[in-house]
Amino acid sequence: MHEHQSPGYVDDKADLLKRLKRAEGQVRGIARMVEEDVYCIDILTQVSAATKALETVALNLLEDHLSHCVAQATAEGGPVAEEKLREASAAIARLVRS
Repeated sequence: MHEHQSPGYVDDKADLLKRLKRAEGQVRGIARMVEEDVYCIDILTQVSAATKALETVALNLLEDHLSHCVAQATAEGGPVAEEKLREASAAIARLVRS
């Protein structure tokens, strides 16, 4: 874990948790569909919905990180700012590849 004062998402925590619980329910539903031998396309549709839900969480976290952690670090400058920018860039690359 990185040292920090408070996470950038602290104001959106309740919404993020709600979205994650919804995605968790979707994934459980997908597992149930597989267990019940549901038609492949119907399962794929649900996988797409769960993926979209997690992407929304990821984009919200990224936005909060950029506007809080990265903005604060760049205002201070120096090696910490460079590291925060590298981290954000790597996170964006991972999201784009997924």
